[in-house]
Amino acid sequence: MKKILILNGPNLNLLGKREPGVYGNQSFDDYFETLKGIFPDVELHYFQSNHEGALIDKIHEVGFSFDGIIINAGGYTHTSIALADALSSVTTPAVEVHISNIHARESFRHHSYLTARCKGIIAGLGLKGYELAVRYFQIT
Repeated sequence: MKKILILNGPNLNLLGKREPGVYGNQSFDDYFETLKGIFPDVELHYFQSNHEGALIDKIHEVGFSFDGIIINAGGYTHTSIALADALSSVTTPAVEVHISNIHARESFRHHSYLTARCKGIIAGLGLKGYELAVRYFQIT
């Protein structure tokens, strides 16, 4: 059974409440239950933090034993060299996910420090992007 971590960064704990026109009306906790139902043959883990160091610690914790990391670093995507370095430091592959299309938003969101450290990026498909990332790890 594959072990996959979904790692969400700052403000993603407010999904379902925060800017529903951009991020939708569903909380991630509710969506995570849906994902577990879709993938009963995958051991899914979920961690969210608004603190950069906690996200880095979690990457270090699972980065040599899990089969995949699905990361939505929120605003840290565009600012955190430290998160990029953490992804480079471990052997577990990662896929970057964004609920909104970051390339159709403000120009500061167009650059990601994480993309070069990830196998791929899924952006703009809403919460469905997480499901697609899990499917990727199922076939690799």
